[in-house]
Amino acid sequence: MNVHEVTADAEGFTCNAYLISGNRPVLIDAGAMPGVVDIITETVDNLAAVYLTHQHTDHVAELDAVLNKFDAELYAYGDHPRRDGNLADGDIIEIEDESFEVVYTPGHASDHITLVGNKRIFSGDVVVYNDGAFNDGSFGRTDMTGQSREQLIESLHRLLERLPRTVERLYPGHGDVYRGLSNDDTTDSIQTVIERALTRAERREPKYSNNWWFRLY
Repeated sequence: MNVHEVTADAEGFTCNAYLISGNRPVLIDAGAMPGVVDIITETVDNLAAVYLTHQHTDHVAELDAVLNKFDAELYAYGDHPRRDGNLADGDIIEIEDESFEVVYTPGHASDHITLVGNKRIFSGDVVVYNDGAFNDGSFGRTDMTGQSREQLIESLHRLLERLPRTVERLYPGHGDVYRGLSNDDTTDSIQTVIERALTRAERREPKYSNNWWFRLY
C-alpha cells in the first residue's frame, strides 16, 4: 500500500491528510492546506472516495475543493450534506489490499472514528505519536465544548481491545507517522504507544498546561 501525506509541506495549521494511491485511490481526511487538490492531482488521475476520521475544521477545510474536483464519494460517521455513505462502528472497508475495521472513538470529537487494519491504523486525533504535549504517545485535547476526556479514555480502551498484534504503522492526524513492530525489542509497538497515551489521559490532567490557547488538537 502506497500512502502519501499530501499536507506534508503545509505552512499553516492542518491535519495530516493521507492519499492512498493504486487501483482505487482514496483520501483519508482532506486537511486545511490550500492547494491540496493540486498535490493530489500530481499523484493520481482520479479519486474514488474520501473517508473522514472526524469533521473538525483542520480535517475538512479543503473537503469541498476535493469533492468539487473529483467525482469521489464521501464517507463519514457524522452527518454531512455531501455524505454518500455512513461509517458505523464495526464496518469493514477495503482500501487497496487491506481491510480496515471502523472503530468508533469519540472524546476528542463526537463523530470520531479510527480505521484499524492488520498492518496499519489511521487514528485521526484519538491517539498521536508526538505533539507539543508528549513525544512518545499522546492524545487529542478534550477541554473544549463537545469534548469528553472520559469518552476518550473509553475510546482508547476500545481501540486496544480491537487492535491486531500485527499492526506496525500508526498514521495519526497530527505529528509524525510512527512505525513500531511488536517483535522488535528496540522499538515501542503501536500497542505500547496507545497504552502510554491512555495512561496519560487517565491522569485527567490538562493536556497543555502552558500556552494552551494556540493548541488546536
